[in-house]
Amino acid sequence: MKFSTSREELLKPIQLIIGAVERRQTMPILSNLLLRNVDGNLVITATDLELELSATLAVAVEGDDITVPGRKFLDICKSLSESNEIKFSSVGEKAEVRAGKSRFSLATLPANDFPLVDALEIEDSVLVAKEDLLRLMEQTSFAMAQQDVRYYLNGLLFETQAATLRSVATDGHRLALSSVELASEGNERQVIVPRKAVGELMRILNAHNDSIDIALSGNHLLAKIGDIRFVTKLIDGKFPDYQRVVPQNHQYIAVVDREVARASLMRASILSNEKYRGIRLSFSNNTLMIQAHNPEQEEAQDEIEIEYNGPEIEIGFNVSYLLDVLNILNTNDVHFYLQDSNNSLLIQAPTTDQAQFVVMPMRL
Repeated sequence: MKFSTSREELLKPIQLIIGAVERRQTMPILSNLLLRNVDGNLVITATDLELELSATLAVAVEGDDITVPGRKFLDICKSLSESNEIKFSSVGEKAEVRAGKSRFSLATLPANDFPLVDALEIEDSVLVAKEDLLRLMEQTSFAMAQQDVRYYLNGLLFETQAATLRSVATDGHRLALSSVELASEGNERQVIVPRKAVGELMRILNAHNDSIDIALSGNHLLAKIGDIRFVTKLIDGKFPDYQRVVPQNHQYIAVVDREVARASLMRASILSNEKYRGIRLSFSNNTLMIQAHNPEQEEAQDEIEIEYNGPEIEIGFNVSYLLDVLNILNTNDVHFYLQDSNNSLLIQAPTTDQAQFVVMPMRL
């Protein structure tokens, strides 16, 4: 294989796809990037067998496909000055990278050993604006479980219903739900995208302004974002009925200044139990009292003004879960929907119910 290109043209796509390369691999080939000659253009691919990311570069390339050590190749490109032109060539089992007076010789592995996803038969597709998809993921991905034995919680649910695309995440203690209207109606589908794939997709979306074409094929999700092709295996399993978790019969509403509440919760959390992070919220006439204590008998108490005319309600929560929600929302005020001391808290922006956040209470 042989090609020449500028440092910037090569570096940016490699940085976008390198996340698929795990630092510790059971198979040496998975540490490598596959460089392919596809119709005279350079296509670079990374995979961990679950997630496959490819970038197409408008770079004239000659010769046969090859694989090179992914992170070493990235580090070499990063180390070169911006003005450098990179000349790549491979002979036998070695690849050579030249730039200015620098020269690097890399070990290679055969391209035939690189595991590519088989050709996919598209069953359903959705076209969604980049801003909408990124907002869905940012407003829900924080609530995904981490290494839960209920494997279906270690990912993000995407659901299409009529002309609505919805994302849902829960770890069993909290739930985040967000939705967006699509330009046209599609088939009803539910798919669960793994946690790592969600993070990589958000990273790629932040670097592009194109609309996203999402397609489903069997147990794979395919997304095309500009010159990046994103393919991930889906989590096989049944996601919980999230509609049953969202409180419907909330009797009382507290209108809270988001930034004031966030600052108060952060102050009180300093003296909360480091392991359980519990705090007590006491709602009374236009007042919210926030209290925390820890095993060292230390206590914190903070009081803020709110709009609330319901009965006195005391309820305990994990303060980190509340702060996560307040950090995600960007409105001046937020609405807390309450029922009693034993039921979940529903939080949402005052102007829309497109994003809803449910936090389960905890005993203190």
